[in-house]
Order: sequence, then structure tokens, then C-alpha cells
Amino acid sequence: MTDGLDLRDNFLYHVHHRPAAPALVWPGHEISYGELFALAKESDLPSDEPLRIVARKSLETIAQILACVLSGRRFLLSTPALEHDPVKVPPGQAFGRDADVSFMFTTSGSTGQPKIVPLARGAVNRFIAWAGTAFGIGPGQSVLSFAPLNFDLSLLDVWTTLAHGGRVVLVDTEHVVNGHHLLDLLDRYQVDLVQAVPTFFALLLDAASPTTGLDAVKHVITTGDVLPQRTLSALPQLFPKARVHNLYGCTETNDSFIHEVGVTDTAPLPLGTPLPGVRSLIVDDELYVSTPFQASGYLDEARTAERFVDLPQPDGGSVRYFRTGDLVRRDADGRTFLVGRNDFQVKVRGVAVNTATVEQALLGHAEVREAAVVALPDELAGHRLVAMVRRDAGSTLNSLRLREVCARLLPTAAIPAVLGVTDDPLPRTSTGKIDRNAITGR
Repeated sequence: MTDGLDLRDNFLYHVHHRPAAPALVWPGHEISYGELFALAKESDLPSDEPLRIVARKSLETIAQILACVLSGRRFLLSTPALEHDPVKVPPGQAFGRDADVSFMFTTSGSTGQPKIVPLARGAVNRFIAWAGTAFGIGPGQSVLSFAPLNFDLSLLDVWTTLAHGGRVVLVDTEHVVNGHHLLDLLDRYQVDLVQAVPTFFALLLDAASPTTGLDAVKHVITTGDVLPQRTLSALPQLFPKARVHNLYGCTETNDSFIHEVGVTDTAPLPLGTPLPGVRSLIVDDELYVSTPFQASGYLDEARTAERFVDLPQPDGGSVRYFRTGDLVRRDADGRTFLVGRNDFQVKVRGVAVNTATVEQALLGHAEVREAAVVALPDELAGHRLVAMVRRDAGSTLNSLRLREVCARLLPTAAIPAVLGVTDDPLPRTSTGKIDRNAITGR
């Protein structure tokens, strides 16, 4: 890994040498590198240090972030849902070990209070250098930006693209669940690279006709969640000329494993091979990773100690690993697969159950589009499982038939106590993952 690339300097190179080249599409018109630079210079930055930016997807937000990058300001990208939440950002002197911080992301908060993840400039630059080379991003290439700007996926979709002189095609937040609009964007702007969570590809497939084929797309990257088999099987027809990649990572470490999907692959996909410079360990079935792109900890030192560990090495030094919370297994061929999360491992009547395993059993039914399983506290059983399933349009699938499926595939303790069936999409977080708290009303 090299620290030679610099986001600020690379962007300015394209501003000075290619000012008329397209930098952004938003929405329906293009902004050149020169115009985007001018907008960034005009941005009114408050004097607060670090700056908190509510990451609404807009040209103004991109310009404000860029203004921070150009001026060397630290900034926190928070979801609009946390706009009025008291997420506290300490003053500059509190950064200690990471004095050269630039981007700060917040975790989703799906397993508790959101954590602030500060990334040093070197970590950001190393990631941008890797991603640009790995996917051939450069002048003349267009990259779709589907993920929210406060999601770490934006480091590839937006900032890698701008550092390498490509064009970012921004998806308006108002249209993120409109599959027809998404297909139109991909086709109209001849997008070369698409990175998104599996929900995005399901939206495209729902809107596509049997003859739809997006020939311009060269790279498809699925990340952030498990890709269902039905979606995996349909990708080659929708993207007939694309290489399909499964990319694994965490907000704290950025990407760490990649797997290029082959014609014989089936779901669940393996994590793949480590990216250059990435180390990994499996400790008590939990995946530990160390990457050149990672944070060295959270801003909250107490929370850092829970997830970041320094492990001694044979040479006498140590390496800082991140405990991902993901449970994995290795097959006979040495491939690593996700099994579930520590957060999803519960006891039901004294029996260990992983809710991710229950979800996979439900998703195995041909008429199930989405599934979510949540464990709720129960005085007698320890926990009780609540499942919600979205069935295919026109399907007559009901909870009784699904309970029979679970009875065949799972131990008795893993059969959900409550099993709901709906025709509507399951609620989603801002990053496109299923919002399990919304399902249970918590």
C-alpha cells in the first residue's frame, strides 16, 4: 500500500488540467471539475472545529465536504436521522493518536448508540489508491453513487472517483427506491461501476424487463449484506458484460476482503481473499481484521477498548486488529463464509440460536423475497424469535407453510414464535439494510 496518492492534490490536478471535464451528475445536469471547485470555494464553513455535516445527498453537501478536504478541516458526516441527536464531537485536542483525521463516519447504531469512527488522511488516501486501481476508475469512467454520503461506501463511489478524474452519478434520495429511475440513470449515463447493497439490485430486477441488459457496466460490487440466491442468479443477464464482486468490510476498517463471482458460485458467497496489506484472524469463530485503511479506534476510548485489540507479533511488535463481531467458518477448501453476528447469537430455552441462520432458512423458500428475524427478551424462554417475511407478489405463502419449512431445516428452539407475512417491502435503514428495530417497533 502506498501513501503517494492524496485526495486533495489529485482533485486539484483535475481542476487545473481538466476544468471542463464532468465531475458530477445531479440531477439531470452535469457539473464540471472547475464548477465543483468554485462551489467548494464558495461554501460557508462555520468556525466550529471539527465541523458536523448533516449528510443530505445534494450538490451543496458534496461541495461542503470538498471544502473541508481542501482546507484540511476535520468533519463528521452524520445521517439526517441524527440531525437533532446529541452526537458529540470532541474538540481537536481530543483526537490524540489520530491528529491527522479527515473524514469521520458514524456507525449505524443498529446494535446500540452510534459510534464515531475517525479516519486519518493516510488511511483514506491508501483506500482511494487501491480502489481506483482495482476497478479502473479514471477519466471517462462513470460511477453510480447510491449509498448515503455518511456511509463509508461513499469513499469509493464519490471520493475515489473524484480523486481519479471520473464522473459521479448521484442518486437523488427521493428516488432511491424507484427501480425504473435507477435503471434509467444507469442506461442514460452509461455507468461503468455500480456498488450497492443487495436491496439496490433487487429494485433493479423488479423494474427490469426480461430483455433488459446494461451493457456499459464493467464492474458490479455487492456489499453490506448477504446477497440472496435469486438476486445472484439474475445478475449476469442484467449486467451481461460486468465482472461481479462481493466486497466485505466494516465502517471501522473499510473494505478488507473481495471475491469475484464465478459462473458456478451460489449463495451465500465466500468473503474472498484479503486486499493487499490486510491481515485476518479467526478467534473463537469471530473474524478479526487489520487493514491499511482502518481507524485506530473510536473517539470514545472506552468503546475503543471493546473492539480494537493490539496483538503481539513474532518480531516483537504488535498489530492493531478490529473485532468485527462477525461469526465465520472455513470450508474444506479454505474459503471463509459469514455465519452470523455475535449480536445475533442468543439462547432460546437454553439452546444457542443464531438469528441469521433462521433468516437463511426462510430465504431458501422460492416465494420469499425478504426475511428478518429478531430475538426479543422473554422471562421464561430467555428469548423468543419474531420473524417477518415478504412474499412474492401474487403468492399465497402463509405462516403455516413457512413454519413447516423451519421445522424441516431448524432445531425446535430456532422456529420463530411469531412469524408474520407481508406483501410490502420490509423497512430499511438509511444505508439500505433491513431495519430490525422498526419491525419490532423498538
